[in-house]
Amino acid sequence: MARPRTFDEERALEAAMHAFWANGYDATSTQDLCEATGLGRSSIYNTFISKHDLFKRSLTRYVDTMTGTQLALLEDEERPAVERLRALLARIVEDEFADRPPDGSSRGCLTVNTTVELAGRDPEIAGLLERDLARRLASLRTAIEAARRDGDITSPRDSASLARFVNAVIGGMRVSAQGGADRAALEAVATTAMDALTG
Repeated sequence: MARPRTFDEERALEAAMHAFWANGYDATSTQDLCEATGLGRSSIYNTFISKHDLFKRSLTRYVDTMTGTQLALLEDEERPAVERLRALLARIVEDEFADRPPDGSSRGCLTVNTTVELAGRDPEIAGLLERDLARRLASLRTAIEAARRDGDITSPRDSASLARFVNAVIGGMRVSAQGGADRAALEAVATTAMDALTG
């Protein structure tokens, strides 16, 4: 009979996610994962099969949490659509300055980091990232179309192009924060993006 697990799998997954988020996939060793989760190698491999499987599950957890939060903002019909877009960009700024490690650096976005590191050479991870991107773009497009109907978005560009623009701005804000941009710089980017949509 199999012995029952004596650890919280969800907590271990959360800890592994933070280790990958801080260091990237390649630079996170099995020993790093043992230290982060408090588990031995055998427990990690018995539970998660492989480092790649643990990473995939960690990335899925991150995507479900972060994309879920963003979609909740974009789909909040209690506020005007243009305000939902503005709130999303403000949330990105807040996220970049919350829960920073002791050295004060930004970890950026695990999705953006993984796109740069793995999307071109790991089809399984690329597929996960593509599905997440499709969800986010669809939600952005819907909010942009609503804001256009309200008369708040005046750009002549089509909604799909504007959704990709906003998504690229968000990715750029994440990378800029990792490169040392301060809050004022990110807020200026967010304001400029909204000006491009509404000006």
